[in-house]
Amino acid sequence: MKFKVYKLFMNYEREEKWLNEMAAKGMHLVDFSFGRYVFEEGTPGEYIYRIELLENLPSSAESRAYIRWMEESGVDCVASYIRWVYFRKKASEGPFDLYSDIDSKISHYKKIAMFIGLIGGLNLAVALLNVFIGLSVGSGGYTYANIYISIVNWILVALLLPMFISHIRKIKTLEKEKLLFE
Repeated sequence: MKFKVYKLFMNYEREEKWLNEMAAKGMHLVDFSFGRYVFEEGTPGEYIYRIELLENLPSSAESRAYIRWMEESGVDCVASYIRWVYFRKKASEGPFDLYSDIDSKISHYKKIAMFIGLIGGLNLAVALLNVFIGLSVGSGGYTYANIYISIVNWILVALLLPMFISHIRKIKTLEKEKLLFE
């Protein structure tokens, strides 16, 4: 039996943890689209889930080749959204880690930091532009729309900034750890 859960995550690691908690209860993700998770009932703990940010859209030749390689390795790609892909592997086949060494973890966190930084930067630019337009136009009809748009952009910047800083800190920690072992 399939059922849907509507939920939003700002942190993919928390999302991945939640998916694995759901899988431990026998609820396995079979599809995802912005905030909508579709689960199918199954054997508790049957799958381990991992979420990855690809370099390109899943429809690109490189991403399709990577996903095909993962599937040949016994990993299912259950969903994709923009550049995010949701993988699962049977728990009976052993641990499922996408990043087994420090360099691959650093690369992964850099990809995510760049993604978050790009989205945050665009929102910051739009927020500043709307503030500027609102201040220069004066008390016209555009002012209120600019203020509301600017507020939404500032809220997004405020939500994304801690995530960006968190990933930069993770990168710095891993780089220090890497130096210790070299």
